[in-house]
Amino acid sequence: MTFTEITVTELAIKLTDPDKQYQFVDVREPEELEVVSLPQFINLPLRSYSEWSPEIYNRLDKDTETFVLCHHGMRSAQMCQWLIERGFTQVSNIIGGIDAYSHHVDPSLPRY
Repeated sequence: MTFTEITVTELAIKLTDPDKQYQFVDVREPEELEVVSLPQFINLPLRSYSEWSPEIYNRLDKDTETFVLCHHGMRSAQMCQWLIERGFTQVSNIIGGIDAYSHHVDPSLPRY
């Protein structure tokens, strides 16, 4: 099983959908979140993997649709694959990451 990908435009729609339950995960580092972040996302920084990975099933529901974000889409793709390998059933990588979101969806957000 592999993960799917969505565009930042599709993400923007999902972020405003009150009728659907989603999980949003940002794998960037805390110093990156200080520059720009989206409030709906929980932070699971890849560098701190050893701290949060044993609790992944307590932090996320493996059957809830999950969207993963990073700066450009590479680290989030790694996280998507890791989640799939642990039995998560609906995982999507956000193409272009927060940089694309800032550029295409909300230009008021800072870019770095």
